[in-house]
Order: sequence, then structure tokens, then C-alpha cells
Amino acid sequence: MELDRLEKRIRALQARKAARAATFERVQGIDPTEHEAAVYHAIHADIAADAHTYYNLPGGRGSCKSSFVSLEIVDGIQKDPTGTGSAVVFRRWGSTLRESVFAQIQWAIDALGVSDLWACTVSPMRCTYLPTGAQIIFRGLDDNSKIKSIKPAKGFFRWVWFEEFSELPGENFVRSVMQSVGRGGKPVVFRSFNPPVSLNNWANKFIQQPNEEALTLHTDYIQVPPEWLGEVFLNEAQRIQSLNPKVYEHEYLGIPTGSGGEVFTTLEVREIADEELAMQCYRYVGCDFGFASDPAAVVALYYDRSTETIYFADEIYKRGLSNEALAAEIRAHGLDHVGEPRKNPITGAETAPEQVIYCDCAEPKSVHDLREYGLQARPCIKRPGCVNYRIKWLQKRTLVVDPKRTPNVYREFSQSTAWTRSRWRPCGRAARPMSKTTRRNSRERARPAARHTGRP
Repeated sequence: MELDRLEKRIRALQARKAARAATFERVQGIDPTEHEAAVYHAIHADIAADAHTYYNLPGGRGSCKSSFVSLEIVDGIQKDPTGTGSAVVFRRWGSTLRESVFAQIQWAIDALGVSDLWACTVSPMRCTYLPTGAQIIFRGLDDNSKIKSIKPAKGFFRWVWFEEFSELPGENFVRSVMQSVGRGGKPVVFRSFNPPVSLNNWANKFIQQPNEEALTLHTDYIQVPPEWLGEVFLNEAQRIQSLNPKVYEHEYLGIPTGSGGEVFTTLEVREIADEELAMQCYRYVGCDFGFASDPAAVVALYYDRSTETIYFADEIYKRGLSNEALAAEIRAHGLDHVGEPRKNPITGAETAPEQVIYCDCAEPKSVHDLREYGLQARPCIKRPGCVNYRIKWLQKRTLVVDPKRTPNVYREFSQSTAWTRSRWRPCGRAARPMSKTTRRNSRERARPAARHTGRP
């Protein structure tokens, strides 16, 4: 009896060993370069030769750098003969993981035809290679202190991926993270990102530092097979190239086009004629509340999607306004309605469509007050990383400012340089640059949002 059980256990162990050997032989025949652009083949060979530790991958939109990294990580774990190498994937905000790097790794698994060898879960967010138990763990860097205790179920982190590397706070922050995860063996570290517009951005300067252990490859969409990108992407790239060559160079070619001193390189300061505004279709109004040292501010702008141009048309910038007085000011400027008046066929009264006014969501009582005074006030939406995202969004559009129409908007834009970037707090669909006197209130408003940065 005991002998039979022992023989069964031996046969089971032999069967598992044979299955693992067959799986290992199967994955050895998989070539990830079939799914990688040719520009990355040299990097693939460099990784296979274990020639470098760090791989800096700056590039423009559509350069397939994230696809390349995801394929290398999945393929590397499968072909690891020791079975002890796992991976960790980082982004600045945990809320961005699921629809970006997590989906990207799942795409790589499917592209290599090995979905049957992997198990992916959202909570906790990880992908496990079933034959060896190696893992790909996903983490947001909202709270750096939580990274200190991170470790794989077995082995060490052989692969480390910083996606959107430039979103991280700086070099010291990255060093702290690597000290937490770079233990147990020599890692392969990927740093992929779209280069920020400013040459003086820390990430742009960081990858220029001499480092014999690092290899840098700059890519753009032109080096990718056009059929991979699709007609819509290519047409949009050509449209942006004709409308705004600087934006095209930065967004699609990944070239930092700013000198490093300015935040908004596409600012146009000139007179805006009434006839020019009359031709625009879409007006947006944003409101930031204030009273004493922090003035209430309302900005009205038009957005021309066909030319990617924003026209700043009107502003209210006053201290000591109650919410009732602010509502009266908005009406006096004609920002409560939009479009031509229409006559009601029944009552004969002339009315115009109401203008939606996007307000600071940190003051729901004030938003409610404006609604009580008859305005279509709505709270804006703030998410982790929204400040940097909206600054980048504005940087890609032509901004037309008339100092006579909007003197305070002009003052804020003209004074904005790289060292004042932290003063900007875009909010909602219309953004207002924050003056120096509002920095104290901005810290108070940021506290509620900070508690939600770990949301999946």
C-alpha cells in the first residue's frame, strides 16, 4: 500500500517535471521581436546579452515603447531558467494602472499566444506565470512608504518598469524606490516616457547624465509600421503638423521644444476682435471662488477644435464678492447664457440657452449658492495627476490672450516660467492660473483629493 502511494507520487512529480520542461521548450520558441518594431531589435539583443541595467526609452506618441517593454517583461519571465525572476510595474498614480500598464501586459500575453500560462487578477493587481509562480506586480507611487514592504512571492524583482517616468517627482524619489525593490539580484530597469516640453525638466536632464550601465533609445511613430497605428492616428498627426509644428515635434516626435524658461510656448498676445469671437461655436466658463486676499475669478474662453486654438474672451477678478454678488457679476458680463435669444412660441418670452459654469469642487456650498441664484453651476472633477495633465493639455494648444479683455489672465500667463509651474492649478473644463496669494488655499483644497489617490 505504502509502496503504491509512493510510486503514484513519483509518477506525479515526473509528470509535472515533464510538463514544465515541455512548457519551457515551448516558450523558448517564441520570438517577441515579431511583435516589436524593428527599431527595438537592437535593444532586445542588448537585454538578451545582459549588457546594460537601465534602458531609457523616451519617445513620441505612437512609438510603441510601452508595447516593447511589456513584451520583453513577459518573454523574459517565461524564459528565465531559474523561475525566480519577477517584475514590478510602477506609475505615479495607482488609479491609472488598470487601463494602462495592466492592460498593456495583458496585451503582450495575448500577443505571444501564452494566455493559458498566465493568470491575471485585478485585486490584488498582478499577473502570475503559472509554471513557475513568478509574478508581475503593479503599484502606484501615490504613497512611497508602501513600497518599502513590497516583494514578490518568490525570488526577486528581475524586471522593473517605470511607465511615464517623467511624471515622478524627481531623481531622489526614483532612487528611493529602487532602494526598496532592487534587492536580491541584478535588475533590468525600463524608463519609458514622453519627454516633457521643457529641456530643463528633470527627466530630460536625467537621461542625459553619463552612465555606463544605461542605454538610451529615442523613438517616434515614423519608425513604426504605419498599419500598426491606423489611418485615424496618421491623419491626426498630419493635421497637427500643419496646424502647429512645435506641438507636432513635441507630441509626436518626442522632441522637447521649450527652452526651459517658459511653461506655455504657444502663447499669442494680441487683440481679439469681436468678429473673431462671433465666429466661434463653443464657449466654456470656469469659476474659482474667493473673497478676501484670494479673489473670486471667472474666466470665459472659446475653444476652436479645428485649429486647436483657445481664445480668452472675458474675465471677472474681484475681492470681497459674496456668492450673490458674484452671480450678479456673471450676469452683468453676459456669462449666464450662451447663443442667440429664442422666442417661446407659447408665452412669447425671449430666452437664451443657459451657460454651464464649471466651479471649484472644493466648495460645494458655493456651487449650490450659484445654482440657487439661477446659474447652471456644476462642480469640476479633480483626479490624481489632473494638474500636470491639464497643463500639458494647454501646452499643446495655441493660447490667444488679449490684455485688454483679460488683463489678469495675461498677467498670469506672462509671469509663468518653469520655476513657477507649481503655482498653476487648472480645474474642470476651464482652467484658471492661480495667483501667488492663493497658494495657502490650494493646499487646503488638495487635501481631500489626496485621500483618493489610491483608488483602483
